[in-house]
Amino acid sequence: MPIFVLFKDARLVLKTDSIGMEILRMAFPAALALAADPIASLIDTAFIGRIGAVELAAVGVSIAIFNQAARITIYPLVSITTSFVAQEQTLADTTIHAPKSDHPENDGGNKEQIITPQDLEKVSGKITCKQPPCGDDVTSEVKKGKRHIPSASTAMVFGLVLGLLQTLFLVFGAKILLLVMGVKPNSPMMKPALKYLTLRSMGAPAVLLSLAMQGIFRGFKDTKTPLYATVAGDVTNIILDPIFIFVLRLGVSGAAIAHVLSQYLITLILLCQLVKQVELLPFRIKDLQFGRFLKNGVMLMGRVIAVTFCVTLSASMAARLGPTPMAAFQICLQVWLTSSLLADGLAVAGQAILACAFAEKDYKKVTAVAVRVLQMSFVMGMGLAVVVGVGLHFGSGIFSKDAAVLRLISIGVVFVASTQPINSLAFVCDGVNFGSSDFAYTAYSMILVGGASIASIFLLSKSNGFIGIWVALTIYMALRAFAGIWRIVTGTGPWRFLRTPL
Repeated sequence: MPIFVLFKDARLVLKTDSIGMEILRMAFPAALALAADPIASLIDTAFIGRIGAVELAAVGVSIAIFNQAARITIYPLVSITTSFVAQEQTLADTTIHAPKSDHPENDGGNKEQIITPQDLEKVSGKITCKQPPCGDDVTSEVKKGKRHIPSASTAMVFGLVLGLLQTLFLVFGAKILLLVMGVKPNSPMMKPALKYLTLRSMGAPAVLLSLAMQGIFRGFKDTKTPLYATVAGDVTNIILDPIFIFVLRLGVSGAAIAHVLSQYLITLILLCQLVKQVELLPFRIKDLQFGRFLKNGVMLMGRVIAVTFCVTLSASMAARLGPTPMAAFQICLQVWLTSSLLADGLAVAGQAILACAFAEKDYKKVTAVAVRVLQMSFVMGMGLAVVVGVGLHFGSGIFSKDAAVLRLISIGVVFVASTQPINSLAFVCDGVNFGSSDFAYTAYSMILVGGASIASIFLLSKSNGFIGIWVALTIYMALRAFAGIWRIVTGTGPWRFLRTPL
């Protein structure tokens, strides 16, 4: 039974063997990079909390809207890019030195020929050799050390276009979106929320481009470069925050400006590093894989809408309860997402390694890596439950001095801490399924989970208020983890091989 494979070699979960080290070498920098932006948002929250509870609540609503709009495009783009780049790079490496005897029409010798990724053609989702060597130009291109990865160029085009569209959508629709979120025209939250959301929207192109490039680097199994760029940008954000907010007296506008500038710095650093390794401009326009990206991207977009709408709806329901519950919810939510995203480092490592292993049809490695990252995620979740519970219980005063806000935080911390093992497992399941390119299942299953979760958020928030919202979010994450692991434990889809001996 495939379900039993999840418990295979469980005692070795923390063993630093070759698989464990490969995972950790990717997961640790990826986790730090993923956590850096939420940590910067937490620091933003702490600074804004010093201005007042109304401003904190207003920024919380604006961030929820921005994240909803951004993740609809970011998540599909990054997930698809990582898998496609990893597959292309792996299969290109396996064919980069093919015996010339495979092409007897050349000279029949045993010398090696150079085959570059632009000579590879997609056939049924796989990459096969398309034509013989292209001559001296190809050889010189390889010697430059630059790679021509069609999916990398495609991701950059999509990132730029989607970022510009997102800016236009948020700038012109900011007030309407805030009204939909429950911020009334005469609410004291409306003015600061409108300022923050409009200014923050200017950074959307940088956010989309930088994350597209992070997906490319992850496909190369390089998670250190995105880490360095993200840390540089977020440190800049932290330095600029008090200057713009307090010294220049810009308030929430200063926080938004600091965040936007940091995002453009991250993009610049990543772009400078990427152009050294990849030929971003394609030799032929037809190399751009718009059809392949759109087909899978549309499916994942439906999934992300369901995922993010659950969180956004919960923020909306909290906003309807008033500034105090919204302020407490914003603090708990930021801690909840920041700590849980640490598990996404394992998800990133699992996705990249599994994409390569599936491309090579190395099912023994596929099984070993999938099992190890899932087991590691549960152990990490247990540790996070303790750290987050203790940290938020004693450290909530960092974010607010309002007694009413702190009282609600003390209630929310129970849910924030106890759901960490479930959250970690859910996030890593996403990476495992993306690594197997099982995009259709992850999309359809999440839409079903989202429907049930949205219903629970509506019902429980109306009957139990602040507590009801967190109960509903717990149900949402439990269903998400169950759906993520179902494909593996039933041995279906790309995991059919688990039903046969390796």
